[in-house]
Amino acid sequence: MPSLNFMSGEDPLSLDRIRSVLTRLEDTIIFSLIERAQFAHNPRMYQRGAFKELTDLEFHGSWLEWFLKEIESFHAKARRYTSPDEYPFSSDLPEPVLPPLDFPPILYPNKINANPSILSFYTCAIVPRITRRETLTLAAKKRAQGIIGSEEYEDDGNYGSAATLDVEVLQSISKRVHYGKFVSEAKFSQNPAAFIPHILKPNREALEALITKPEVERQLLVRLHKKASTYAQDIVADGETPVNGVNGKLNNCTSSKIEVDGVVDLYESYIIPLTKEVEVDYLLNRLEGLSEEDIENLSKSKGP
Repeated sequence: MPSLNFMSGEDPLSLDRIRSVLTRLEDTIIFSLIERAQFAHNPRMYQRGAFKELTDLEFHGSWLEWFLKEIESFHAKARRYTSPDEYPFSSDLPEPVLPPLDFPPILYPNKINANPSILSFYTCAIVPRITRRETLTLAAKKRAQGIIGSEEYEDDGNYGSAATLDVEVLQSISKRVHYGKFVSEAKFSQNPAAFIPHILKPNREALEALITKPEVERQLLVRLHKKASTYAQDIVADGETPVNGVNGKLNNCTSSKIEVDGVVDLYESYIIPLTKEVEVDYLLNRLEGLSEEDIENLSKSKGP
């Protein structure tokens, strides 16, 4: 199994290694989503200024933004964001307390960070969908207790637990999306001449076509559906996976831990398109700072 350790001596731009990393991230994201789906939506967590406790601390963002800031401040001190595959959601983070690691040169210098978009689509579209079942269950329990109207929906008060899981999901999605830079660098390095004309005369559509394989994307979505269907089940004592649904098919039944189609839609509607944007943005940045002679020589190179 290819290593995630950039100091291991393995080629970090090997397409086999990149595919392995992306496949393992699928598992991480699915399991994290399943855990988050065990809590209600708790929309108050995503509203800026909703917690007086935070405004008293002169923090005017949302509960989740505060959570991210606190966690990422610690991670920054441990030099997490010096790694080429890690990107923070927060700004103005402290400097590392450890000296930097001497990573091998991997990516071309760039400032592309898609995390604002990731945070937006996750909180606005993904959280409400994956927590819908738990939110409805909570509402039924509140009605049984005589709590009705606007007070019956969405909020179970588990702000710490839910935010902890939100951070895990967001960091995993961020790594998955920003790994598009590794894909772009690997493919550019193999054949610079194919990309350079479309970078010099910016053509996003042509660059996207060079890095997109529709059949690979189709297989990814099929694999995701199968994984999510399996992971969303409980494993019985004898090791057999109980099958929910009809005719032996796993589906979005009420006993599943998460809506499987919601997981697939996360990738199809958000992660894959945003990854492509990162890949193309990285390529459009790939020649910045190079002289005409450098670009000419790169055009003639055959890659590694």
